Amino acid sequence: MGRSGDLPRGLVDRYKARGGVWPDDTGCAVLHVDMDAFYASVEIRERPELADRPVVVGGTGGRGVVSSANYLARTYGVRSAMPTAHARRLCPKAVFLPPTFPLYQEVSAGVMAIFRDVTPLVEPLSLDEAFLDVAGALRRLRQTPGQVAEQIRARVVAEHGITCSVGVAATKFVAKLASGLCKPDGMLVVPRDEVLAFLHPLPVSVLWGVGKRTAERLWAVGLNRVGDVAATPLPRLRRTLGNAAAEHLHALARGHDDRAVEPVSVEKSVGAEETFEVDHTDRGLLKEELLRLAEKTAAALRRRGLRGRTVSIKVRFADFTTITRSRTLPVATDVTQEIYRTACRLLDEQTPPGAVRLIGVRMEQLGEQGSEQLVLDAPERGWRDADQAADQARARFGGAAVRPATLLGRDRSGALGDPR
Repeated sequence: MGRSGDLPRGLVDRYKARGGVWPDDTGCAVLHVDMDAFYASVEIRERPELADRPVVVGGTGGRGVVSSANYLARTYGVRSAMPTAHARRLCPKAVFLPPTFPLYQEVSAGVMAIFRDVTPLVEPLSLDEAFLDVAGALRRLRQTPGQVAEQIRARVVAEHGITCSVGVAATKFVAKLASGLCKPDGMLVVPRDEVLAFLHPLPVSVLWGVGKRTAERLWAVGLNRVGDVAATPLPRLRRTLGNAAAEHLHALARGHDDRAVEPVSVEKSVGAEETFEVDHTDRGLLKEELLRLAEKTAAALRRRGLRGRTVSIKVRFADFTTITRSRTLPVATDVTQEIYRTACRLLDEQTPPGAVRLIGVRMEQLGEQGSEQLVLDAPERGWRDADQAADQARARFGGAAVRPATLLGRDRSGALGDPR
């Protein structure tokens, strides 16, 4: 068994239903619900003829990355975040589709509505996954956690035509781990009094916060399994990992995770980015792209009723070196031109020359509209009116109805980024 570790044989089966009866789920009020290959599943729902074919969603050009792959494509080694060109080599017969973000957002909203029908304590992590605290719902519905989870799975299939996997446990960490282990279209219950028996045979890589480098440091001192970490004296673990990481992983390895499901999550940033089909050194072209991305980012802020104070750009060069540069404005904004001008200054003043393969714009330090300091007769006042008029036109006639003159005639259908 390798250091990264396959699951011990039969471990997952131990916690699945046996003879139609689930393990004891008393006290397991935390669910982690995760859609299965979400983007790909939604696309296949729209194109049923693709159900038996490998499907990859992502940049359809040579420079994109994989956003999602169905499980058939994954048998060929295709994974999310993999360069599309590599995915094509691994699975040349796959169907490659561009992402359809408005459709994913629509389906996500419907799925989250199902969750909130069950409990108000829903903590979305992304479009396709969320934690639920169903303790209150159990009393109201007179069901067990496992029964609630099965009901959610059935409704997602019936109402949206896609599947999900659900982990049922007493803590967020174990519930999320369980949902990942029972994919696709599965459910796993980890009884409260069997958490350590479940965790300890697993490889250390399953612990939240253990990436490649941390795993290598643990392996180097003979800690290959979660149980090894749990059994290691904390002072020794601190010498290996440092105080904060050691205490965090030691607690998880012993089944301790006291984080509550938080139904209200403050959005930290909104942005968009693009990977080019070919590398670009032309600063004029890069600024045109910054304008397009600033427009998408500002529109996303306005849709969500937000404004931001910090403008950040991300630049990835041909050698994959990636830098970010940011500037904080005196007043929060959702105005395209102000975001664009600041992004251009960051590009001109703080970004070295070189061939660029990806560029992005992001707004941070977000707050709700109305929470910012008002500046009367500010130059951007007219631009905000123009932005709002453009929003109304796009809502009525489509996203391409109004565009900056600089961008007219440009085909950016290969863009990978989307406000998020």
